[in-house]
Amino acid sequence: MITGGKPIAATHALDIGLLDRIAQADLIRCATALAQELAQKGPPVPTITRPCHSSDKIDWEAVEKQMKQKSRGAVAPLEALSSLHTAAQAPASEALSAERARFLRLTTSEQAAALRYVFFAERAAGKSLRSHDTPPVDLRQVGVIGGGTMGAGIATALVLAGSQVRLVERDAPVAEAGRARVAQTIADSVKRGVLAQGAAKAAIARLSTGSDYAALADCALVIEAVFEDMAVKRQVFSRLDAVMPAEAVLATNTSYLDVDALAETTRDPARILGLHFFSPAHVMKLLEVVRGRETGARALATGAALARLLGKVPVVAGVCDGFIGNRIMAAYRRDCEFMLEEGALPQQIDAAMQDYGFAMGIFAVQDLSGLDIAWAQRKAQAPSRDPSARYARIADQLCEAGRLGRKTGQGWYDYASGAAKSDPAVEAIIQAEQARAGRKLRSFSAEDIMARILGRMQAEGAALLQEGISESAADIDVVMVTGYGFPRHKGGPMYLAAKSSSEGKDA
Repeated sequence: MITGGKPIAATHALDIGLLDRIAQADLIRCATALAQELAQKGPPVPTITRPCHSSDKIDWEAVEKQMKQKSRGAVAPLEALSSLHTAAQAPASEALSAERARFLRLTTSEQAAALRYVFFAERAAGKSLRSHDTPPVDLRQVGVIGGGTMGAGIATALVLAGSQVRLVERDAPVAEAGRARVAQTIADSVKRGVLAQGAAKAAIARLSTGSDYAALADCALVIEAVFEDMAVKRQVFSRLDAVMPAEAVLATNTSYLDVDALAETTRDPARILGLHFFSPAHVMKLLEVVRGRETGARALATGAALARLLGKVPVVAGVCDGFIGNRIMAAYRRDCEFMLEEGALPQQIDAAMQDYGFAMGIFAVQDLSGLDIAWAQRKAQAPSRDPSARYARIADQLCEAGRLGRKTGQGWYDYASGAAKSDPAVEAIIQAEQARAGRKLRSFSAEDIMARILGRMQAEGAALLQEGISESAADIDVVMVTGYGFPRHKGGPMYLAAKSSSEGKDA
C-alpha cells in the first residue's frame, strides 16, 4: 500500500487489519468507546489491537528488483520501500529522521513537481462542463446500444455505479452474449477480490437486455457503442431519434468519427455528444467528452454528471479526427513508422518507450488493440489524403498479410510462444519498404527515438490548441497520462514542452 499509494475502501482496510473499527454513527462517540474499552484491559494499554507482522522473512532485494521494473523510472515507490526497510531495522527515531530527510529531498525534485502538476490538472479537467447551471438528465436508468467489448464495458461500469441499464443489440442471441460479457467481467472482479458477491449480484440484477429500441424510451441517456462505422452509427442514431423522447440525451462512443455528421441524422443536434470511453471501460479513468458544433448545455452537463457517477476524469474535446488522444497517437504512430523506413526496428522503438516510462511501446499497443482498427481508419481517409504527403505502407502490408495483432497470433510481433517475439518476416517487409522508399538509413539511439516521439506529440498538441479542439495544454497532458500511458512522473508532453521553453528563456 505504501509503495503503490492507491487508496482502499474502509471496509477493505478493516478486513486486512489496518483499522480497529469503523464508526457507523458519531465518530467521536465511537472512538471514545474504543478508547474506554482498551483502557479497561489495564496496563500496558495497547495502541493497536492488531498484531504486527514480522519483516524478517521479506527478501528486500527481490522486492526492490520487482519494484524497479514496475515503477519504470519513478523514484517515489523505491524511496518508500527504502523507508520501510529502514523502519524494519532501525530504532523508531532513526527511521523517522531518515524518512523525513527523504521526504524533504523528494518534494523539491523534478518528479514531485510533475506529479503535483498532473494531480491538479486532473482535478481541473472538464472545468467548462461545470461552468453553467444547466442540470443533467437523470442517470438512474441508462441505455446502451451494442454489447461488444466497449458496450459491455460501459454497461458494466454503469451497473456497478448503481444505474439500471438496458442493453440493446440487433437480436436476442447477440444481446444475451452481451449480457454474458457483463456477467463475466463482474464475476472476474469477484474472483480477484475487488468486488463482494452481494454487490456483484445486485449489479447484474440492474441489467436487462433485448433487441427492441422502443424499450429505451424510459432512459434519459442512451450511449451508442456499436462497430466503428459511420453508416452503421448513423442508422442507429436515426432509429434512436424516432423512439426517444425529445428531452433524452444521445451519445456516441466513437473514438474518431465525426460527431457532427452523426448529429445530422437527428431532429435536435443539441442533445447529441460524444462520450469516448477507453477500454476496458469499467477500469480506465479517462472520458473524452466530445462537444459537437451544436451540442447543448444539457448534454454537456450530462457528460460531466456521468463522469462523476463513474469516477472518471472528463476532458472536453472538439470535433476532429481522433479528438485529442487518438489524434496525437495517430501522429506519433505515423512518425514511428517513418522511423522504420529510416532504419529503426519495432522492438527498438518499443524498448525506448518502455525505458522512458511507458508500460508498452506503440507497436505492442497496436498488436494488443488490433491493427485492423487503424487500418480501417486509414482506408476511410485514403480518398481525401494528400497524394504528395508522406505515407508509410508497412502497417497496411501487415494487415493485408492477415497479421492483425495478438488476436491472429501475429502482428508487429509473433505470439506463437505466448510472448511477443520479433519476427524476421516483419523485418523483411520493413527492409523491402526501406528499399522502395529510397531513404538514407541511419541508426537510432533511445534518446533519438524519444526526442522524435515527444516532438511529434508536442507539435500535434500545439495544433489542437490552435484549432480550439482542446481547452488547455493541461487537458492534453491529462489525456496522454490517464488514457495513453504517458509516465505520470514526467508530467505529460505539453508540460515538458513548457518546462523546456522556460529553461531555454532562463538560459
